[in-house]
Amino acid sequence: MGSYSASKTIRVAMLIQAYYPHVGGAERQLAALAPLLQERGVDIHILTRRYSGLRSFEMIDGVPVYRLPIPGPKPVASLAFTLSALPLLYRLKPDLIHAHELLSPTTTAVLAKRIFGMPVAAKVLRGGKLGDIAKLNQRRSGRQRLAAMRRHVDAFITISREIDGELANLNIPQEKRPFIPNGVDIHHFAPIPAQEKQILRQNFGLPDGPLTVFTGRLAKEKQIDQLIAIWPRVRIAHPQASLLLLGTGDQEAELKRQAGDGIIFYGAVDDVAPFLQCADLFVLPSATEGLSNALLEAMAAGLPVITSNVGGAPDLISHGHNGLLISPDNSADWAECIIDLLNEQRKREGLGQQARQKMVSEYALSSVADRLRGLYERLLTAPDPLLQPEW
Repeated sequence: MGSYSASKTIRVAMLIQAYYPHVGGAERQLAALAPLLQERGVDIHILTRRYSGLRSFEMIDGVPVYRLPIPGPKPVASLAFTLSALPLLYRLKPDLIHAHELLSPTTTAVLAKRIFGMPVAAKVLRGGKLGDIAKLNQRRSGRQRLAAMRRHVDAFITISREIDGELANLNIPQEKRPFIPNGVDIHHFAPIPAQEKQILRQNFGLPDGPLTVFTGRLAKEKQIDQLIAIWPRVRIAHPQASLLLLGTGDQEAELKRQAGDGIIFYGAVDDVAPFLQCADLFVLPSATEGLSNALLEAMAAGLPVITSNVGGAPDLISHGHNGLLISPDNSADWAECIIDLLNEQRKREGLGQQARQKMVSEYALSSVADRLRGLYERLLTAPDPLLQPEW
C-alpha cells in the first residue's frame, strides 16, 4: 500500500445484496454515484446476488455487474454468495472492497481481506431496531461476525448520528467511523415553476387539488397504513386532497384493501423527480430508516417534508425550519401537521426553500463522490487512516 499514488485509478469491488433491476435506496444511491466515481478515477465492479430471471453478468451504464448464485434457504444462499465471490475477487484483484450493509456483503469482504489482504470499507445502511447491527445481534453467529468486523474492517461508513452511536457502543474507534452521507443529484431534483407543475400533473393524469406524495417501498416498516388511516380526516379539512403513493412492495395488496377516497397507487416509476416537482408536500412515516434517499430527493426538489424522527432524519431536519419531525407512532400529530401545512402555502414554500438549501450546501452527490474517493485514497496509503466524522 505504501507505493500507491493518489493520481492512479483505484479499482473497487462493490459488494451489495441487490442491484438493478431491483430498486431500493442502496441500489439507487450506488447507481447514481457510479458515473461520478468513474469520473474521479474509480474503476467500479459490482458483485451482487443473482435473483430469478437475471443474467450472471451485464454492463449497466458502463459498470460491470456480476450476479452470483444464491440457491436454497437464506443461510445456504449467503454461504453460496460468499464462496462465489471469493474466486471472482481473486480474478478482479481490486485495490479495495466497499461493502454495502453489515450482513453478507461485509462478511464476505472480511473473509476476502483475511485471504487476499486488500482494505475494506463497510457502509452501514440502517440503524435502529431493524438496522444492520440489530439484525446481527439477533442471529446465532452475529456477535462473532461483529467482532471479526471490528478487527478487520478498515472504515465503517456512517450516514447518521444514530448509526455512529451504535458503532461507538461496539467500541469502534472514532477514526474508523467516517461520516459520508448519502447524496442527491441537486440538478435533476430541483424545483420548477408553478405553471410547469400544472402541466406535469396533467401529463401524469393527477388531480388538481392538494397533492401529498410518498415515494418508496410499500413495506411494513414504512407505515403507509398509518397514512391511509388518517387520510379521511385530512379529506374532511381538504376534500380535494390526494395522497400519491409511488412504489410497490409486499404490503401493496393489503394497503389497497384499506385505502379509501383520495389515495392513488401509481406503482413504480423510473424517475420520481417530476412527481416530486408537481406535488405540494412529501411524507415519510417510517418506523425505521438509515438516511432516506427519498427524503433527500424530496428536499432537493424544494418540497416541504414531514418525516418520522428516526434514523438520519434528525440530522437533516431542523423542526419548523426546513421540515417537520414527528414521532412515527403519533397518528394524531401526523394528521394535524399534514392539514396545517396544506392550509398554509407560505409556510410550505418557506420550508421547501430551506430544505433545498440544505441539500445544495451539504448533500450534493458530487461532494459525496469526492469524499468517497478521498476515503479510498486514505485507506490505500495508511494502515491506520485518521478519518474524522464531519457532523
